[in-house]
Amino acid sequence: EVQLVESGGGLVQPGGSLRLSCAASGFTFSTYAMNWVRQAPGEGLEWVSAITAGGATTSYADSVKGRFTISRDNAKNTLYLQMNSLKPEDTAVYYCGIAGITGVRRQGTQVTVSS
Repeated sequence: EVQLVESGGGLVQPGGSLRLSCAASGFTFSTYAMNWVRQAPGEGLEWVSAITAGGATTSYADSVKGRFTISRDNAKNTLYLQMNSLKPEDTAVYYCGIAGITGVRRQGTQVTVSS
C-alpha cells in the first residue's frame, strides 16, 4: 500500500522557519517526481513545489520562491520542504504527493504562522 506521512508542522512566528518531512512507503520512491501542495482555511489546494525523481530539478510557486526549498533523500525514502521567512499567508495544511498520481490518502501537517 502506498503511504505518505507528513510531519514537522507547527506554530511559528512570522519570519520563522520550519522543515516539513514526508515519509514515503509502498512504492519505488526514487523513481517518482514528488511535490508539495497546501490548503489554506476555506481555500482550494495550491501547488507549492516539485522535485524530479533524482532531485536535480526543482520548481516553486511564485508565492514561495526564494523562501522555500524542496529536497529529497532517496536512500531514506523521504521528501523535505525547508520553509524560511514564513508569512501569515503560508498558514495551511501541507501535503506531499506523487507527481501524476492521485488517490493516495494523506493526513497532511498543519503549519500556522502567527504572532
